[in-house]
Amino acid sequence: MGRGCVGLVLLATLACGDQSGGGSPAADGADAAGGATGDATSHDSVRGDGADTDSTAVDAAADLDSATLDSPADGALAGWTLTWADEFDGPDGSAVDPSRWSHDVGGNGWGNNELEYYTDGTQNAVVEGGNLVITATTAGASAYTCSFPTNGPCRYTSARLLTQGKFSQQYGRFEARIQIPEGQGLWPAFWMLGANIATVSWPACGEIDIMENIGKEPSVNHGSLHAPGFPGSGLTGSYTLPGGAKLGDAFHTYAVEWEPSAIRFYVDDQLYETQTPSNTPAGGTWEFGGHPFFLLLNVAVGGAFPGAPDSTTVFPQTMKVDWVRVYARTSGEP
Repeated sequence: MGRGCVGLVLLATLACGDQSGGGSPAADGADAAGGATGDATSHDSVRGDGADTDSTAVDAAADLDSATLDSPADGALAGWTLTWADEFDGPDGSAVDPSRWSHDVGGNGWGNNELEYYTDGTQNAVVEGGNLVITATTAGASAYTCSFPTNGPCRYTSARLLTQGKFSQQYGRFEARIQIPEGQGLWPAFWMLGANIATVSWPACGEIDIMENIGKEPSVNHGSLHAPGFPGSGLTGSYTLPGGAKLGDAFHTYAVEWEPSAIRFYVDDQLYETQTPSNTPAGGTWEFGGHPFFLLLNVAVGGAFPGAPDSTTVFPQTMKVDWVRVYARTSGEP
């Protein structure tokens, strides 16, 4: 999530000024079936303590067991080769696979004045019923220290998972099947950051937001790009679920198809936004070629973009992730 300033963590938290997004940046894409708009979006912060990995489709495929790659029921997609996946099919109550995911930990506001403390282990992220379940809760939060709204006991805990240093890929299709939480102040996201973040920082690493929702917009998904010249508001579009339905009422599949000439955004295979290098604003740079990106999943609470929870917000709230899958084109083309 890249709204505002991404708080880079390099073994210690670095100060990062707020750059909350505003306005309506031009997006090349309103191709869609639910309804696309050029709403501004903003994101979470980033951690940069991992290695700049250069995982290719071939390298990633080598890490997958043959059962995952060969099973048509688990990720077969015409025209694409599965290179990496997590089906979250471990025993109930187990932690995420540490060979695939690590945790960001802390309550520093993450560059966005967020209110949660991200924990590790199974306290806020656990495998249950074939899903990854990330829980944002008030229970036990006061045992941790948070920087916002004032330095002191936290009000909320949650989890943020990332594949930094474990998996990254340049170009392909990146998708996840997710049921998001609901409520004012909730900020779930499925997104990607450039694997070179440890050396170039944010926003020079680039950021791709595949799923981003704020609780006060229960029917709306935001898809955005962030890079130098458009760090806060980004290049962005949005998809509104038809008929007033809420995204949190069911699972939906959120995806991007990333190639050198374009990045396309989908909800349930409905194309709603296309961004190309020609959309880069004057003075900006297109940082979506030349290096791989890693994956992140999180539920933030509060912050400049969603605002704080209020009396209508019910806790705990959960984000359920059925699977995450990454593909390369079968033809070998980007």
